[in-house]
Amino acid sequence: MNLLHWRLLVAVADASNITRAAEDVGMTQSGASQAIAQLEASLGFPVFTRERRHIGVTALGEQVIEQARKMLAQLNAIRALADESRGLSGGRIRLASFPSVTSTLLPGLLRDFKRLHPGIEVVVLEGTDEEVEEWLAADTVELGVVMNPAPGRTNVVLGQDAWVAVMPSGQQQERNSKARGITLEELAGQPFILATGGCVVNGKSLIEQAGLQLCDVRVKVRDWVSACMLVREGLGVTLVPESALPAELRGLCVMPVAPPIHREFGLVCSPSGKTSGATQALLKGLHKG
Repeated sequence: MNLLHWRLLVAVADASNITRAAEDVGMTQSGASQAIAQLEASLGFPVFTRERRHIGVTALGEQVIEQARKMLAQLNAIRALADESRGLSGGRIRLASFPSVTSTLLPGLLRDFKRLHPGIEVVVLEGTDEEVEEWLAADTVELGVVMNPAPGRTNVVLGQDAWVAVMPSGQQQERNSKARGITLEELAGQPFILATGGCVVNGKSLIEQAGLQLCDVRVKVRDWVSACMLVREGLGVTLVPESALPAELRGLCVMPVAPPIHREFGLVCSPSGKTSGATQALLKGLHKG
C-alpha cells in the first residue's frame, strides 16, 4: 500500500464513485478498481459496498477512512512546515494559459503541486496566446504557457500535440486518405470551418505558412469543438489540435496531416517569476517529474 492508495480510498468515500475518485487522484478507472481490490485484500476485509450506481462504506471501512484522513492531514501539515521553513508558506503564483492547455495539461500538474505544497496558491489566468505573451512581458504573471517557444526560452516543456484534419464521415477523402493522411494542399481547396482557439497559430496560419491560401472559409469560430460540430453538419472541413477534439466523434472522420505538424507547449518565467521561491518550487517539481 502506498500514499496514492490512501488518497484514492478517501476520494472514493467522498465521491461515492470510483470513476470520479480516480480522476481526482490522477488514475484510470481500471487502475483505481485494481488498487482498491489490492488494498482490501491486504487489509483482509472490504472497505466499500458496491451497488449498481453507488459505492458505500462498510463499518470497518469508516474507521479506516477516518485514520487515512488523519494521516493525509498530518502529511499536509508536515509539508506546510517545510514550505514555511523555506519562506514558501502563503506564496502565490499567477499562471497564464490559453483554453486548450488549461483544460488538458494543467489540471493534473496543479493537482500534484497542491499536494506537495498545500500552502502555495496557484491562480490561473486564461487568455489568448497573444495575451499570455503580453502578461509575461508586463510582468503581471509569474509563469505563462507559451506555444512553440523559441529554443532556450522554455523553463519546462509541458508537452505537444499534433494537428489533425476533421471531415464529415463518408467523404471520398476518408476512403482515399485515411491511411496516408491528408495534405494541407488538399484541405486548402475545400469549404473550410476556421477555428482559432484564441490562438495566432490556427488552420489559416498553418496553411499560409505552407505557401497556400484557403479558398472558401464558410464560418469562423473561436471554439475547436464548435468547429467540429459544424463539420458534422456537413458545412466544411477544419484543422484542430488533437487534444481539442470532442469526446464524441460520431459523424466525423479524423485524419493525420501529412507531413505531420505539431505544436509544443512550454512554461516560461517572467522576471518576477525568476525570483519567486514559490514559482521556482513549481518548476523544480516539474523537472523532477
